[in-house]
Amino acid sequence: MSKRAADAGPSQRMLRVGEEVRHALSAVFARGEFRDPALDGIALTATEVRASPDLKHMTVFVAALGKPVSNELLKLLHAEQPHLRHAVSQAVRLKFAPQLHFQPDTAPDYALKMDLLMKQPEVLRDLLAKNEPEDPE
Repeated sequence: MSKRAADAGPSQRMLRVGEEVRHALSAVFARGEFRDPALDGIALTATEVRASPDLKHMTVFVAALGKPVSNELLKLLHAEQPHLRHAVSQAVRLKFAPQLHFQPDTAPDYALKMDLLMKQPEVLRDLLAKNEPEDPE
């Protein structure tokens, strides 16, 4: 068993390497360096990368700017994975080139949904009523 508790969060190394991989992938996405022409013109960003403890697997959360991440887009990214893996191995010095697993990032959609919910008149009325000072009489 490892020295770390099973329910402890990611180590500093996992966080640091995940951030380096995110920067490398974001640069590839920004330059549009894809081999598959179906990915041309799609504005992608890597919002988060979570590394496994052995740093051999990375879960990449992606968001497509202006539209939701579809299953077809995830399949295209999976097919592009060897090229992206090579680009990451060139940019980030690691013992092994990590396997990249792509997942849609739902946080921006959730944030937009919550923002719209908070702007509804019923919710605004309740929020304003809570913030008003009560009369001491």
